[in-house]
Order: sequence, then structure tokens, then C-alpha cells
Amino acid sequence: MMQFYLHTNQPMMTITRSCSILFLFFFISCKSDNHLSHRPNIVWLVAEDLGPYIPPFGDSTIETPNLSRLANEGVRYNNVYSVSGVCSPSRAAIVTGMYPSSIGAHHMRTLYQQPQAKLKGIINYEVVPPPEVKMVSQILRENNYYCTNNFKEDVQFHPSKLAWDESSVYAHWRNRPKDKPFFSVFNFGVTHESNLWNPFHRTYDLDEFPPPRSNKEWWKQFEGLEKPLYVDTELDVNIPPYLPNTKIVKNDIRRMYSNIIEMDKHVGLILNQLEKDDLLDNTIIVWYTDHGGPLPREKRLLYDSGLHVPMIIRYPNQDNRGEKNNQLISFIDFAPTLLSMLNIPIPDFMQGRAFAGYYEDKKQRKYIHASADRFDEYYDMIRAVRDENFKYLKNFQPDKGYYLPLKYREKMDSMQELLLLNSQGQLNSDQKQWFRQSKPEEELFNISEDPFELNNLAQNKKYKNILIEMRRECEKWMINIDDKGFIPEEELIKQFWPEKIQPITADPIIIKDGDSFSISCVTKGAVIGYKYKKQDMMAWLGWRPYKSPIELNEADEIDIIAHRIGFLPSNIINYKK
Repeated sequence: MMQFYLHTNQPMMTITRSCSILFLFFFISCKSDNHLSHRPNIVWLVAEDLGPYIPPFGDSTIETPNLSRLANEGVRYNNVYSVSGVCSPSRAAIVTGMYPSSIGAHHMRTLYQQPQAKLKGIINYEVVPPPEVKMVSQILRENNYYCTNNFKEDVQFHPSKLAWDESSVYAHWRNRPKDKPFFSVFNFGVTHESNLWNPFHRTYDLDEFPPPRSNKEWWKQFEGLEKPLYVDTELDVNIPPYLPNTKIVKNDIRRMYSNIIEMDKHVGLILNQLEKDDLLDNTIIVWYTDHGGPLPREKRLLYDSGLHVPMIIRYPNQDNRGEKNNQLISFIDFAPTLLSMLNIPIPDFMQGRAFAGYYEDKKQRKYIHASADRFDEYYDMIRAVRDENFKYLKNFQPDKGYYLPLKYREKMDSMQELLLLNSQGQLNSDQKQWFRQSKPEEELFNISEDPFELNNLAQNKKYKNILIEMRRECEKWMINIDDKGFIPEEELIKQFWPEKIQPITADPIIIKDGDSFSISCVTKGAVIGYKYKKQDMMAWLGWRPYKSPIELNEADEIDIIAHRIGFLPSNIINYKK
């Protein structure tokens, strides 16, 4: 096999390194020098707010032909867990390979506060990770991948200017230069919690994906249309024991399954496009969800109902098709595994491990870890540790009950039903646990025997040694990652934004050297991008990653920008020979 080596030693303040590329494609044998053109593509298909409620993971309530096909042709990963029960911290972990509470991204959310949070004085702010941190898509772009995001960017900071070739509702691999390998992310919002509200959100049930860029008002075709229900109005559904068996709850669950059917259709559109473009067998397809389910006592919680997600990976040529993988996987493992699959060295700053690929860590995880902090306008610091059989929760604010009166969640009919029945004393012992006025400092659950985590064993002497082991692991983990949970958010914001003013990336510095020039920036951790005025006319085109000195022709003119994550970008500097 051919090997090409990537040199990553680079001064922090100067981005003038030369890059060569290491790609040992472990899926496809490289037999000649021209096989760089056969590097695998990557497609991430991301559903929102969804636990393992689909046939490939044992739930036969509905049919999902496209996900079932993907599972039959790929590998089912049965033990994948989010680092949080809500989206923004989870996505921060996915794109950086770092725990949210390690980089200060643990509060939900920082960039776009709910009105109730703003009323309590919580401002919009960007998390500022350590200077060495990069988004994984940025690393791929530095290695000549075309990277697109369609189109959610809710990662606790504005993406680096070098993160994407395009991030928009129109972003697609089809816009790339011919034969360039790509990494494309598609977010399916139809399964989001808000699509259980009444009146229901109208989502875009598209037959053409993405919509045409030429039609700037494509979405207006859906205005005023009633959201269809793709399941029978009397569909028999399973009710988890923490929810009451009422008509209202059943209707919300039916709506959830209807949304899954619509999401499955969107997955099918992407698969069909890959087939039409003759790319299916040179593409690694990853389908997963951003955290657990959308229902009450699921989203935002650190029980498995809020953390456990399904994941399917279809490898090129259906490698390992039909297999079930039971290793413990955390969201912080996604970024290093993506790099590992493409034989790109994993940066030291990433806290996750590669569970597949050239740099696969053969020592599998013993534990996964998760955190809960602020949700909208309410704080409740909780940390979780899970192994194959047991879950440990450390409640740092035991004086608070589990239920937090979030206005956003209360828009859901089933949440209103729970509140009503609780006020009337009509919930059973399992259902009313969530509404306890306080909670124990520690919880321990035997998940193999108690999958819904209803029977706390922390005071059971039989499990004393397990409790001690899990408690120590939780403490060790928090120390090792430098958990920011004990820092008041107001103080954290001051650390990120002194005087509550967002720092600004310094302007790029141009250094001429004969017919070429190099570019640097004094802001530690800043990256530099550029655009050719004539070649990169489209406003949606991303900035080119600057990697080595540039030589311009007399007619060339370029714009240059610098950007550190969490900072405002620099001014755009124009340069011509």
C-alpha cells in the first residue's frame, strides 16, 4: 500500500506550514499512485431527538425501509451514548472530539437563548475552546476534502470560517469540484421535539433534496399545509413505564413514529442520490441521532432514555454487513474515528478514541460519561458514568427535583398531560418519580435488570462495591477533563469574553518573499483562509484553507481572513500582486 505522510508540527501563531497527506485507505487497496482519487467519501445522516425506536434496534411498531436497508448492508452499533441529553452540548462534542464540560460548552445553549433564559439575564455568547481545538471538518478540509453541512450549526460557537466549503440548506456534495472526496452532513429536523407540539410544525417533505438554489422562496409551498400523519390514528404503541397510558400520550407517541417515517424517507433520498451518482460503494454512510428520545423524561435527562442513541454505519462494498457491534461508544469518539477511517492522524487535543479505522483503539471503552447543567433558564448539575451493566448518577444539587418547568418542553401535549395528572395525584409510583421535590445525592441502576432506571440501588449494601467503583470513576473523570461545571456561568462568560465583549481575531499579516507571500496571524489558535476574487465569486463558497506560501499571477486578487473559534473573525484583507 502507498503511504503519504501528514506533517502537523506548526507554530501556533504562524500558519505557513507545508502539508503532505497521509492516506492509507483501509477499506480500498491502493495499488498505484493514482489511487488518491479513490479516497472514501463520508456522509453523516443525523436525526434529532430520537432513541432506538426503529426496527433495526428491535422496535417493530413501524417500518423504516431505508434505515432497515442501511442496517442490513451495514453494521448496527448498539451501545452508543451522547455526552448530554440535549443537542448543543452533544454537537459540540461531535465536532471537536472533546467533552462539553471540558471546554465550557456544557450549558444548553449559549448562542441562541430561549426568551425565558434571557429574562434571567443569561446572554448569548460563544464558547472559546483552547487554541489548539479545531472542528473535525476543518481538519478534513486541510486534507483536501470537500466538506458540506446541510444545515444545522448549533455547536455552542459559530463554526470556524474554515469549517465548511458550504453550510446552508443547499449544501451538497454535488457542488464539489469533480472527483474531489467529500464529507457531507445532512440534518433531519423532522424528529425534533418541537414536531410533537400542537399545532404541529410543518416540516419540508421534499421530493427534491436539497431544494433548488434558484428558488429562494421554495419553503413557501408548505405554508398553511396541515402536517400529515403517516401512521394509523389508532396505531398500537408501546408506552414506557414512566409515562401514563392515556390517549394524549399515545397520540404524541404516534406523532413521533410518523416523524420517523418521514425522516426515513429523507434518508432514502440521500441513498438514491449516492446510487445515481455511482458513489455508494466508495462512501462510508453513518446514520445516528443527536441524543435520546423527544418525549417527557427522555430529552435532557442522563437516564438512557436521554443518552442512548442508535447508530448504523454502512462501509464501502458493504463490508461487515449485517453485523452487530456492542462496544461502548461515546460522542467524543466520532471525530477521532472519522479521521481514523481516512487514515488522518488524530490530534492530541481530542479526548475520544477511534472505534474503527487505521488508528482504531483496540482497548475498548469500559465507561461512558455524560453531564447535565443549564437547560434553558434552569440549572441542575448532574454527572453520569455508565458501564455495560450499571449507571451511576451524581446529583450536585439534590435539593432540586428532577423535573424542571421548562416553557419549551411544556408546549408538548403529553407534558401538559403529565403535569395535570400529577397535580391530581393520578400518576403511579414509577411515573411520579420524575416529580420528586428533591433527589438523592447518588443514584445507581442495574440497567440489565432495570432498563428504565426506576429502582435506585445506591443504598443497597449488595451493590456497595459497584457504587464505590462508579463514584471513583466519576470523580477521576471530572478531574482528568478539568470539568468546568463548578464555575458559575457568569464567571465562565467573563473568562471567554472579558468585560462580556467578544474578542476579535487579529488581522492576517502578509509577508512578501520574492514572487510569493506567506500569511500569519498573532492570535493564538487562529486559522487563515483566502478566496480568489475571480474564481470564488459565489458568496456561499467557503474560504480556502491556507497551508503554504502563495504565488499570484499579475491578474490575481485575493481576500484573506483569520478566525479563532469563539472569537469574531478578523477584517478581510485584500491583496494583489
